[in-house]
Amino acid sequence: MDTEKYKMGWLMVTFDLPVGTKLQRKRAAGFRHFLLDDGYLMVQWSVYARACVTFARQETHLARVRANVPPEGHVRAIFVTRSQWERSFVIQGSPASEVEAEELPEQIQLW
Repeated sequence: MDTEKYKMGWLMVTFDLPVGTKLQRKRAAGFRHFLLDDGYLMVQWSVYARACVTFARQETHLARVRANVPPEGHVRAIFVTRSQWERSFVIQGSPASEVEAEELPEQIQLW
């Protein structure tokens, strides 16, 4: 069994944020920009994912999300293992076609 597929994975953040007022739109856009700046990949408009190679990295990024959630709306985070992510179905277009799920990025270690 390839245990590496279960040690690393993706922290997925999904959200519904109100955008009825100018301030709410600004907060929602700010949250999206925070996610992108923190290394998340936009999977869909309100679904973002970030590669996490350890449980400690997952906790670090989850704490950052908590600290940046707008005062209104609903945010949900879930950790998906590499194995689960690779088994996901990505269906696009009409007629529907399947594409491969994103790969975990290469790790760069700086000393």
